[in-house]
Amino acid sequence: MKVFYILSLLFLFHHSQAQILSERERASIQDEILADRFDNLLPSLMDKSEIDMWVVISREYNEDPVMRTMLPATWLNARRRTILVFYRNKATNSIEKLAVARYDVGKNIVSAWNPETQPNQWERLVEIITERNPEKIGLNFSTHEGIADGIVKTDYEAFMNVLPQSEKNKVVSAENLAISWIETRTAKEMAYYETLVKITHDIIDEAFSLKVITPGKTTTEDVVWWMRQKITDLGLDTWFQPSVNFQRKEEPLQNHIAAFSSGYEDQVIQAGDLLHCDVGIKYLGLNTDCQQHSYVPLPGEREVPDFLNEAFKKGNQVQDIFTANFEEGKTGNQILLKSLSEAKEAGLRPSIYTHPLGTYGHSAGPTIGMWDAQGGVPGSGDYPLYRNTVYAIELNTTVFIKEWNKDIRIMLEEAGFYGDQGFRYVNGRQEKIRLVN
Repeated sequence: MKVFYILSLLFLFHHSQAQILSERERASIQDEILADRFDNLLPSLMDKSEIDMWVVISREYNEDPVMRTMLPATWLNARRRTILVFYRNKATNSIEKLAVARYDVGKNIVSAWNPETQPNQWERLVEIITERNPEKIGLNFSTHEGIADGIVKTDYEAFMNVLPQSEKNKVVSAENLAISWIETRTAKEMAYYETLVKITHDIIDEAFSLKVITPGKTTTEDVVWWMRQKITDLGLDTWFQPSVNFQRKEEPLQNHIAAFSSGYEDQVIQAGDLLHCDVGIKYLGLNTDCQQHSYVPLPGEREVPDFLNEAFKKGNQVQDIFTANFEEGKTGNQILLKSLSEAKEAGLRPSIYTHPLGTYGHSAGPTIGMWDAQGGVPGSGDYPLYRNTVYAIELNTTVFIKEWNKDIRIMLEEAGFYGDQGFRYVNGRQEKIRLVN
């Protein structure tokens, strides 16, 4: 809706220069976001999935990935066995948020179990179910989506053993509901997402500068650990180990297996190198994922060589072809194959491996290619694109450089949002190679 888009832009205008918040401020914002998701998002998601009761079960330190996104900021883990029950009554347009646990789960989910009255936690869960008589009971089990497959064997068997026979035929997979919960971004979340991505871009800008890099001395691992330390010093976390590598005139291009599986050795950065990094941060319950390029100038060079800039434009061209194919209802595989076909028709040599991004780095939703699955991804690739979702637009294109007499690979990744106004980058994208200076 237009209101969603306008609210996001207005909030971003006022908060684009926001400083990294204190832990106390972050907790307040995260709980505010969570309350909004429970009250204003979850009912519509349950209606769409046609599940009127959602049961999420976890034990401490072995949390369902969905439950982790439902805990208040001051709960770093579940406590003992925590059972959450969400009951959607469409007739009264209401939603109950209950915890079969000794404690309220923050301010959003109220405790519905008194062990002094009913000592057996499982029996209390059955009472809640039979009192409400739902049509469908959703549990988090899934063949293709790991994030939606959070109920463990022990809890599943315990639940099914105690559930009356009359209720067992109501149990269904909550896969689509769990994916929707994880993938859908609210206006409140998007209001902060640009700040997350800007912080990531700023870290890359500083890492790829003479403040950090001394050509002929600094190694790729030096820059990697500088980024890790910078993220820690800012009071943030990363969800994966950053990487830094380079391509240079004298060395052949590595194949995809070496680049994506074996990795790159720690080597000294030299003048004339085309640098590449991959880094992402965690902040306010959200994640970023970004890959950009920089060039180390040769003595006397003041600008990035034109032939590298022209190669980089081909990477942007693949991005444009790809994101122009974002259409609600199209599956990840459909978007992938159409985009690859159009890029190849334009004379490009593309590879697309985009993934959902949000409360997890490799999040739930449509997988749009993998580097080793360019023909489509069964299961998660068959899931459709929905609005109000965020993706790491991750891809590359191979370009022959006659000045180096070799192929190079332009590897890009930026956070992108798909909503009512179509596709947009969350905080812009790299459109030219930066100079290490």
